[in-house]
Amino acid sequence: MPFENNVAAENEATMSWQGVSQESVDRMRAQNRFKTGLDIAKYCAKIMRDDMAAYDADPANYTQSLGCWHGFVAQQKMISIKKHFGSTKGRYLYLSGWMVAALRSEFGPLPDQSMHEKTSVPALIEELYTFLKQADARELGILFRDLDAARDAGDGAKVSEIQSNIDSFQTHVVPIVADIDAGFGNAEATYLLAKKMIEAGACALQIENQVSDEKQCGHQDGKVTVPHEDFLAKIRACRYAFLELGVDDGIIVARTDSLGAGLTKQIAYSAEPGDLGDQYNSFLDCEEVSPEQTANGDVLINRGGKLLRPKRLRSNLFQFRKGTGEDRCVLDCITSLQYGADLLWIETEKPHVEQIAGMVDRIREVVPNAKLVYNNSPSFNWTLNFRQQVFDVWVEAGKDVSAYDREKLMSIEYDETELAIEADKRIQSFQRDGSARAGIFHHLITLPTYHTAALSTDNLAKRYFGEEAMLGYVKNVQREEIRQSIACVKHQNMAGSDIGDDHKEYFAGEAALKAGGKDNTMNQFG
Repeated sequence: MPFENNVAAENEATMSWQGVSQESVDRMRAQNRFKTGLDIAKYCAKIMRDDMAAYDADPANYTQSLGCWHGFVAQQKMISIKKHFGSTKGRYLYLSGWMVAALRSEFGPLPDQSMHEKTSVPALIEELYTFLKQADARELGILFRDLDAARDAGDGAKVSEIQSNIDSFQTHVVPIVADIDAGFGNAEATYLLAKKMIEAGACALQIENQVSDEKQCGHQDGKVTVPHEDFLAKIRACRYAFLELGVDDGIIVARTDSLGAGLTKQIAYSAEPGDLGDQYNSFLDCEEVSPEQTANGDVLINRGGKLLRPKRLRSNLFQFRKGTGEDRCVLDCITSLQYGADLLWIETEKPHVEQIAGMVDRIREVVPNAKLVYNNSPSFNWTLNFRQQVFDVWVEAGKDVSAYDREKLMSIEYDETELAIEADKRIQSFQRDGSARAGIFHHLITLPTYHTAALSTDNLAKRYFGEEAMLGYVKNVQREEIRQSIACVKHQNMAGSDIGDDHKEYFAGEAALKAGGKDNTMNQFG
């Protein structure tokens, strides 16, 4: 039988199946909008492209994200955003390689040095989206139940209102900016991992210009960069992965660690003066030598007719000249954008708008619409940094700062002072100011939920195991969940119990044995 006739026969058979409700099928399809990770990647890439265009039109349209190390954390974040702001627009997720290493490796806690299993990264992307899709299913399930109740009550106006909410439902699925570290190997290894990440749903890949085998956290010492051609090959590998999988507008975030990296593992290949390799080598810390001054094992380069000996360490790494970090950053960024990257990430040692803007101004002389993803990192002491920034501004302006000790500004004794209040205002406006002045399209915090988990657990342990005992949990957790309408106070519902009950009713009708009856203790929460 021809294929078309098979389809027609199957459709006809579907209509005649006993006990299968078309409305129930439609509901299940609505609750499972995204069938594959590639569907998600394509959907989210368009969102990011539209947001980037909106930012180009007005820098007030910057975007934000928080790093999430588990699907449940991501789910609760997006549920919270929808509850408080009514929309997920401009809010993404960040997947941090640091948190994968510290929290999700089978080796146990690891430093951020690309030692964790590379497969754990796409696995976490898939997990994040599994939980976000479940949030869709849960919220739609609540709407479907409300719709049935309104129908049973004969309340036509309520039926119309709920149906409108269903028709305009906004998914919890949002873009993930996913950290591929330095690619976990050569360009082919980068390509293979990029494909897995995209297939899991990633529409944006962040890759850095460090060596993959000695990769360091951006806020650690000892970072080692690679020549531009090596990095560009990995950018192209990511682009090919996107294009092969049909995500034509996938986003590549090129991160440079050059500001804090004083070392390189390789002297770049140069074919002619002024090419990329020659520019990279021009930053090396070299001394001019004559042939008779050379020694056994020396590495020498010829630049402009001069014989130069780069400074080589016992680790076999070569050292850059001090003070060249910003120039190297600018060159890294321009080159990355010219060869396929969409967004930039400059890892800085402090959150200072004018420092960032100084580099972006230079980049935009060549690429006018250059945009940054910026790490609002917990590795910065934000309180101390901004209090010191205000202190320095006041000194420059001739204001009396004799009441303050610059090195001790973190002290609680300064918390209510004029200086501390001004610093907090600058912290509050940092994202807005950075986006307006320094080209920051996307602000993220890499490790926030790592810290919130530790802080909330410490507070609970202190109270529960102390004099408050059970009151420590009830007063500070459950009572606050109820009063703040935290969805997971009904943890059975959040874990999918009601979704399962709906399915039982679809499958077995009145014979379904459901968990959500009158004796379910979750009913105590209304």
